[in-house]
Amino acid sequence: MLDASDIYGVVFKNGSATLLARVVGADGAPVTPGQIASAAYTVAILDEHDPDSTTPVAGHQGVSVSVAELVSDTLQQDALWDVDELGYNFKHVLDVSAQPAFPTAGRQYRIQFELTPAAGQVILVRFRVHAI
Repeated sequence: MLDASDIYGVVFKNGSATLLARVVGADGAPVTPGQIASAAYTVAILDEHDPDSTTPVAGHQGVSVSVAELVSDTLQQDALWDVDELGYNFKHVLDVSAQPAFPTAGRQYRIQFELTPAAGQVILVRFRVHAI
C-alpha cells in the first residue's frame, strides 16, 4: 500500500522554494509526463486552530503549470535530492517575481499540486512549509 504524506520544509518569508518529490501512480510506478494531462498548484496559509481551514495566497491560487517542466520521464538523481538513492520525478520552483508565496513569517503554508491524469484519479502532491 502506498502512503500519502505531506512533504515538510522551511522557507524564507517572501522567498521562493524548490519543491521536489517522487510521484507514483496507483500501480506504484513513477508517473511520466505522458500520463498527466494538466497540472495546477495553490499556496495557502494554514489556520493554526482549524486544520481544515486555509486562506489562499494572492497570485498563487489555481496556477497552471507546464507538465513537461514539472514531471520528468525518468527519476533524477542530483545534488538537490538527498532523500534516498532512487531520485525524484517532480520538480517545481515557485515563481515569486510578481507575488510573494510566503508573505508572513512564522506561519505554516501548504502548497498543493493537482495532477490531472489522462485517465484515472487526480493525484495530489502536497508540501507543508514553515516560513521564517
